[in-house]
Amino acid sequence: MTGVFAARYRRAAVAFVHDAVMAAVSFVAAFALRLGDGITGYWSDPEFWLVVGIFTAVSAVVFWFMGLYRGIWRYASVQDMIAIVKAVTLSVLIFLPITFLITRLDSMPRSVLVIEWLLLVALLAGPRMIYRVFRDRGFHHLLEWGAPARVPVLLVGAGDAADLFIRDTTQDPNSGYEAVGILDEKGTRVGRRIRGVPVMGDLGDLDGVMASLRRRGKAPQRLIQTRSMGPEVLRTLLEKAETHGAMLSRLPSLTDFRDSRSDSGGKVELRPVALEDLLQRPQATLDRDAMRGFIAGRRVLVTGAGGSIGSELARQACEFGAQRLILLDHSETLLYGIGLELSETFPSTDRRCVLADVRDRVAIDGLMASERPDLVLHAAAVKHVPLAEDNPPEAALTNVIGTRNLADSSRAHGVTAMVLISTDKAINPSSVMGATKRLAECYAQACDMAERAQDRRQRGPGTRFTTVRFGNVLGSTGSVVPLFTRQIARGGPVTITHPEMTRYFMTVREAVQLVLQAAAISLRQEDGEDVGKVYVLDMGEPVKIVDLARQMIRLAGLRPEKDVRIQFTGVRPGEKLHEELFHSQEPVLATGHHGLQLAAARTANIEVLRKAIGDLESGARAGSIEQVKDILRHNVPEFRRQTEVKPSGKSVNAALS
Repeated sequence: MTGVFAARYRRAAVAFVHDAVMAAVSFVAAFALRLGDGITGYWSDPEFWLVVGIFTAVSAVVFWFMGLYRGIWRYASVQDMIAIVKAVTLSVLIFLPITFLITRLDSMPRSVLVIEWLLLVALLAGPRMIYRVFRDRGFHHLLEWGAPARVPVLLVGAGDAADLFIRDTTQDPNSGYEAVGILDEKGTRVGRRIRGVPVMGDLGDLDGVMASLRRRGKAPQRLIQTRSMGPEVLRTLLEKAETHGAMLSRLPSLTDFRDSRSDSGGKVELRPVALEDLLQRPQATLDRDAMRGFIAGRRVLVTGAGGSIGSELARQACEFGAQRLILLDHSETLLYGIGLELSETFPSTDRRCVLADVRDRVAIDGLMASERPDLVLHAAAVKHVPLAEDNPPEAALTNVIGTRNLADSSRAHGVTAMVLISTDKAINPSSVMGATKRLAECYAQACDMAERAQDRRQRGPGTRFTTVRFGNVLGSTGSVVPLFTRQIARGGPVTITHPEMTRYFMTVREAVQLVLQAAAISLRQEDGEDVGKVYVLDMGEPVKIVDLARQMIRLAGLRPEKDVRIQFTGVRPGEKLHEELFHSQEPVLATGHHGLQLAAARTANIEVLRKAIGDLESGARAGSIEQVKDILRHNVPEFRRQTEVKPSGKSVNAALS
């Protein structure tokens, strides 16, 4: 903090010294302009230098008390010019009686004061305006006038976005906002001003600043984040906003600022703070060239293309230059939606929408034979734990049989690579959904090992099978985020199964890009170190669901337990309190890429798996729940019986089977 304060006061001191020096220079220059060569007689006159000193001292005192040094030159505007005119005028008016009492002004032409007033205004305003023009590379921000606003707001961040917000709200007489103060998260501009709005403190001063503004009758109704900030800072701001009865909003990024104003009729459009910002982790460094090399120029088949992950895979495939995109989904509505979106955003990408089910082996084989895809990105799945618990045969047919169909067809038709999207629920699965995804992982691993062994024998390229495992995706269909959003919108209660429940979260875009990164790495592997292994995405630290709910309530401008109640309902069958990304018996290997790890998961003989999966298919198609569960337990030893846990911690004896 010592460096911050030193920088803050150093800049203010430089501005103050500049203004005081300009006062002295302007006074001497005014005499020179008025007297011409006659000024030489004054150089040796002590009374002349006394008058210069008096004017400089008076001006310095006035400038200090009027806070001219607090204005940030980077954001100089008409408001600063008006302040300069007022300060110079006051300096002259105070100087006159003081100097008259001391010297009677006998030797000073009266017109000098008029000239001096004009010169000093120019010498103070000129450098500020020139600096602003230089930084902005133009004159378009100089002639800006203020206007009264309505809702008092406190800006968090003393930078370009804050300047733009203040400028636009003061220019617009119909603006609904008035910036009454600014917090500088860096602390280097505290005590200064942007367009007349004071920078009142740093983030640690928030409570005091809010109290000070409240005493002046300008209690902020909103805190507005003007620049990107870390999740810890945002969570603190959210809690502080709730404490002071204010909402937390954010400005669009500077690159989006113009579009935001255009779309809203020229007015600044505030946006809610995104939940992703509160949960974000340091972004992984991605090799976009490798991802582009993996996708570009290839024929790509995406299953489950209408879902959250599948649709983002489709977008990324278009963005990275897929030669042809085949979208497969069994939902007509979802398939139509993603097809329409891609036709509008990527009209040049050759694509085909296929209404089919991965459980239909004949349909999959026919599609593979006709389209001959190079890459298969397999995101189709039954992923909702309660639905899978109620419908084990359906979960087995989609998650296991569908994966087998695609894997076998990929091998038969010479697909370059197949990527299986898996889940953290496959680790020590306590649910039918997790057990079916683990069995699907096993089959993909076995296929990868079989293909690599065949590749070595035949010296020919085989199909690579890459399995990627990650946790929950923010905002995906059926996840807690859209559920909480609906519950908050209708006034609550927000339902949570257990106060200690945690989950891993990441954004859908980050998840998909890491999936493609893992697949690109896998395809380039020549030493075989990742054969039969599972790529696991670094999900950061798990998040307590109850904390997530409270943050979402606050983001809606409401108070947890006051405006919206949180209700605990008990853990559902198949749910775990805490998910895992690795099995305790899985050795974890580094990949050399931040955000990706390798799990050496248990593998099985492919022929044994084929037999087990065939039996599973027979039981599932016959609708035998018990047979499906028995086969899953036998082939996924980690699949264990679970006992439901109520929030009190007492068992209610709700086993899976």
